[in-house]
Amino acid sequence: MRVILIELNILNSLYQYISYSLPILLQQYSRAVPHDDVLEWVQKDSRRFLRANIRVSDLDRTIKFYTELFGLKVLSRKDFPEEKYSNAIVGFGPEESHFVIGLTWHHNATDKLDIGTAFSHFGIATQDIYNTVEKVRASGGEITREPGPLVGGGTVYAFMNDPDGYSFELLQRPPTPEPLSHICLNVNDINRSIEFYNKSLGMNLLLKFDVPQEQYTVGMVGYGSNLTQTVVIELKYNYNVTAYRRGNGYAQVAIGTDDVYKSAAAAKLVIQEVGGKIIRPPGPIPKIHTKITAFLDTDGFETVLVDNEDYLKRIEERAVKQNP
Repeated sequence: MRVILIELNILNSLYQYISYSLPILLQQYSRAVPHDDVLEWVQKDSRRFLRANIRVSDLDRTIKFYTELFGLKVLSRKDFPEEKYSNAIVGFGPEESHFVIGLTWHHNATDKLDIGTAFSHFGIATQDIYNTVEKVRASGGEITREPGPLVGGGTVYAFMNDPDGYSFELLQRPPTPEPLSHICLNVNDINRSIEFYNKSLGMNLLLKFDVPQEQYTVGMVGYGSNLTQTVVIELKYNYNVTAYRRGNGYAQVAIGTDDVYKSAAAAKLVIQEVGGKIIRPPGPIPKIHTKITAFLDTDGFETVLVDNEDYLKRIEERAVKQNP
């Protein structure tokens, strides 16, 4: 009788576990299975650029440069002494509504920061490019291109380097809700890259142009339709360059989505057709429970897709901890 009771208790516990877990597992499985319309869903998903993450060699120095010369604000900062690293987030507005930069500094790092050549630059829109350039120059910053129009006229722009050597393009533009306007990635096949970002991430091709005098082609992809009012990824193909050094500076770009499971299913289909690699299946991050998925594009650049609701909850939780 005792054995029967034990077995009944075990069966009852098992039944309760299955009753609780099975619906969740089936839901996740059904969301993860590719559907015929999953690529169409990507085009309708509510997506937004959240953050670009980079490594820096001196967090205080970088923050000082970005805030005093570019006008970015420190949105959060936290030290992790046991893990020996520190994080900070800077942006022109709150994370809930703006594209921001995540900065990571490794304490006593044994490996040297190497920006590499694959990541090209950040873009910042400003209403007074000449004043900003002079501020950078006066501070000892390196101006790599003086302000001036594109070949043949058009937008006035300039280039400069931050203390670590990250390149920033300044663009003379009217007021915009997203002053941190773009990131630029060097790619080997621009048409394949455009196809990847359109099909897997739902981005529109907003502009494409060729500059044979300087031997490069550019494709601007992003969400929305107005190039000057939204964040974009500038895909740049340089003539006759077949390889780039990845480095350890630029890490990834994070983008919001309403469903990481459908997003991963779509990315898997596109990767099978165009190239790339899933590096993190969809699901919650242990301890913080934010749902994400991550993959590499056709040139090895990482994109992390983050659940929109979880992202906002995480920001709220961090704000409560910082301001109890």
